[in-house]
Amino acid sequence: MTSPRSNRFHGRVPREAACAVPGCEEPGEFRAPASPHRSPDGPPPYRWLCLDHVREHNAGYNYFDGMTADQIMAAQSPTAGWETESRAFRAAGSADLPPRWADFRDPMDALGARFRQRMDEARREAANPGLSREEHDAMQLLGLPADADRAALRRRYSELVRKYHPDRNGGDRSFETRLGEVVQAYQLLRKTKAFA
Repeated sequence: MTSPRSNRFHGRVPREAACAVPGCEEPGEFRAPASPHRSPDGPPPYRWLCLDHVREHNAGYNYFDGMTADQIMAAQSPTAGWETESRAFRAAGSADLPPRWADFRDPMDALGARFRQRMDEARREAANPGLSREEHDAMQLLGLPADADRAALRRRYSELVRKYHPDRNGGDRSFETRLGEVVQAYQLLRKTKAFA
């Protein structure tokens, strides 16, 4: 059923439900955030308002409310938001990962880093062609040179375990993921022919 009202207002969604403002009987056809604060976990909850109340909401909305002058200048920068970390959507088991865009202030810098990453991978593979891509990635994660032997592998593994273990960090468990990656890389490498 279509609304008899004109649809000329951007964002109008014809609905029969009443406006969320108590006492208003007009249909709530415009979506507005229920809270002025942004959530880091996703979009905020919304409420539905009539045209008059959504105009009132928009007139009182100030994106820069509570910000300092420096924060306002940073928000108005042409590259604002570039540094923001975004969730990675990757295929499970994908070994060929691009650099994180949030690590760069300039898109061309990120493209150059991708090229350098590929060149480094090619050099590592040429230096030790007996290793698979996963084994090369494990060596990179452990920070081992291409000519490392079993003793160097053990030494580096014990250094990293001491570095990331919660007992060595005052019970801080924020490094547990990294510790798990180190253990997994070591378990993979210690079984390879290159470290036998």
